[in-house]
Amino acid sequence: MIPMVDLKTQYHRLKTEIDAAVAEVLENTQFILGPNVKALEQETANYLGVQHAIGCASGTDALHLALAAADIGPGDEVITTAFTFIATAEAIAYTGATPVFADIDPETFNIDPAKVEAAITARTRAILPVHLFGQPARMDLLGRLCEAHELLLVEDCAQSFGADAQGTQTGAMGELGCFSFFPSKNLGCYGDGGLITTRSDSYAERILALRNHGSQVRYHHDMIGYNSRLDEIQAAILRIKLRHIDEFNRQRRRVAHRYNELLRGSGVITPREDGYGRHVFHQYTLLSEHRDEIMKALQARQIACAVYYPIPLHRQKAFAHQGDQVSLPVTDDVTARCISLPIYPEMPDEHIVTITDVIRDVAG
Repeated sequence: MIPMVDLKTQYHRLKTEIDAAVAEVLENTQFILGPNVKALEQETANYLGVQHAIGCASGTDALHLALAAADIGPGDEVITTAFTFIATAEAIAYTGATPVFADIDPETFNIDPAKVEAAITARTRAILPVHLFGQPARMDLLGRLCEAHELLLVEDCAQSFGADAQGTQTGAMGELGCFSFFPSKNLGCYGDGGLITTRSDSYAERILALRNHGSQVRYHHDMIGYNSRLDEIQAAILRIKLRHIDEFNRQRRRVAHRYNELLRGSGVITPREDGYGRHVFHQYTLLSEHRDEIMKALQARQIACAVYYPIPLHRQKAFAHQGDQVSLPVTDDVTARCISLPIYPEMPDEHIVTITDVIRDVAG
């Protein structure tokens, strides 16, 4: 069987370091906001080129806390994409604000700045692009829109740790950046975990309180907050893996470019790198009119594959109250034809050859 991602192989590669780091946490018994959380926050801030990096319990919480820190709330609108995991829009809804969905670029699948501009109203407070599948969204164009309309720019970096554009890392382009450390992510822990980045001292101070019951001094609660602290064991694991993230991403690009080479002329549309930013291929997603037949053929060979995302957010029941007002033809077309193939840093070339042979037999 060929899996979508092979976490066991990566664990065994780093087993000695990871086991020692976890054992040290257990021995020290500092489990909540301990030294590894503090060290990881500093190390990720240095890597990403931001003043502040603040750990939290999940990528969803990162989005929620970032928006809450900016006082996004009832009556506000936040423009985002419907072609993403629900957490992006869910976090907007948590604040009482309304997610407004804009269509995507048909080649990169990232939110289309022209469609974003058309969706701006007097109630718009922020734009929340997703660096989908590891490719940076057009932050240069979105940044100009935010500057012209005095809007907040918040990045969903759940799939893009280590991606950059024009020399700047994702998470360092907007006012706030939100990361997920879900196990399958490019930088993933062994449970849930998240991170918020910002250049702003005031946002950082507010997020530090929000993640810890609204408190910065024990038993003093200046606001209603949340219990959203990054686990010390997960932070220790992430510190080990952070040292290898550039190599992990280089190997993901190796796999993606090998797929591109072997699928050339096959009739499928392979992922496009637009030249603006460096794609780190959290997912390798292609388009085909024969999507369902390809999936059946791969599954028959015990080869994993997936559709991210089969039901776009504007068609989810959770957002049905605004669905009739939303027309996203590119999003609908992409969801009908997209399929994601296995990709992970340790993926052997023979697996790539086997997978592409199956696809060429069906789509060629």
